[in-house]
Amino acid sequence: MKLDEIDLSDIEGFWTLPMSVRDDAFETLRREDPIRFFAEAETEFLPSGPGYYAITRHADIIEASRRPELFKSGNGVNIPDLPTEFNEFFGSMIALDDPRHARLRGLVSAGFTPRMLQRNMEDVEVAAKAIVERLRDQGPGCDFVTACAAWLPVKIICDMMGIPESQHEFVFDMTNIILSQGDPEFIPEDANPLEAFLEAGAALAALMDEVADRADGGDADDLTHALVNAEIDGDKLTRSELQSFFVLLCAAGNETTRNSISWGLTYLTENPGQKAKLQGDLDGHMPGAVEEIIRLASPVIHFRRTVTQGGVRLGDKEFTEGDKVVLFYGSGNRDHDVFVDPYAFDITRDNKDHIGFGGPGPHFCLGAHLARRQINVLYKELLTQLPDIHASGEPDRLRSNFINGVKHLPCSW
Repeated sequence: MKLDEIDLSDIEGFWTLPMSVRDDAFETLRREDPIRFFAEAETEFLPSGPGYYAITRHADIIEASRRPELFKSGNGVNIPDLPTEFNEFFGSMIALDDPRHARLRGLVSAGFTPRMLQRNMEDVEVAAKAIVERLRDQGPGCDFVTACAAWLPVKIICDMMGIPESQHEFVFDMTNIILSQGDPEFIPEDANPLEAFLEAGAALAALMDEVADRADGGDADDLTHALVNAEIDGDKLTRSELQSFFVLLCAAGNETTRNSISWGLTYLTENPGQKAKLQGDLDGHMPGAVEEIIRLASPVIHFRRTVTQGGVRLGDKEFTEGDKVVLFYGSGNRDHDVFVDPYAFDITRDNKDHIGFGGPGPHFCLGAHLARRQINVLYKELLTQLPDIHASGEPDRLRSNFINGVKHLPCSW
């Protein structure tokens, strides 16, 4: 695409284009204008903001991520300016700056005891095996997203938090709404998406309240009990902080892992040589395959930062206080300066520099280890029990510039 044809604010236009066209556009941006200004779109629900700078090179994304004192998160991590309460409820710690961010992350991390983490790792194996066995028994085809990819992260997160199985589908539905960005499959065309997001968030908060009420002062071995009772120097999570963290965990931990798993089947189907190599040594190649799936999928398309003072620079660009900069992780993960043949799916690639979990710094994904584990274990089960499983159609993509989502993916075996 030509530079003047690219409009990253056009949800209906640019973000519904074929992936190859989008990749071409970001390559043009990296080459010709890697810190390009875009006007914000105006909707009937939100006024247009002042605009933003799209950060598309890997090096610049890394630099901004490492300098949270100059590129802060507390003004919001989405492009539009939203009320502070909205940002903090739906963003939890990812929409906070230190010292509030460090406090909340410390309290949440205190809940992840070694015993709990070990049990979660074991639970992943049991759940993945059961999901794939169910597919095998129901075969020989399905919607891979709704029958497989979606259910492992939902189950693991809900089990971690002590959410009863009867509520798992409800959690799945609410997170779809929160991260839908108004996709008409999840929010009717005549509905106000902001109201729908708030209602879905309130519903999850109410569910968390019920579970937390039972957990307060108890000694059950789940994360909600640990978080309700965790203390650092006498400080504890407030109930609203617990609710907000649960919404974040459902959204970030569920949707991103689900979409990485979903894109993974497409990549393996499109690259049979890589699939054969993986199946030839599952234990040896699976860690590399997981990292390559996450790099190419880049399930979170962007996070925004806000410049804290004048004179801050990235590359050749000098910013003023209050400027919005938007870090496009998928673009950074396809940067020729960092990755050889970046559009190829290569499970043996050195992926130590990929930013599929965000850039380095205090906001690196807290759940990266658990996400890797889920993808690893599920694909081992899939390629062992259903060795010829493959995508039998194109992914039905979410209409979004925030989540690189797959709503549906037909598969066969």
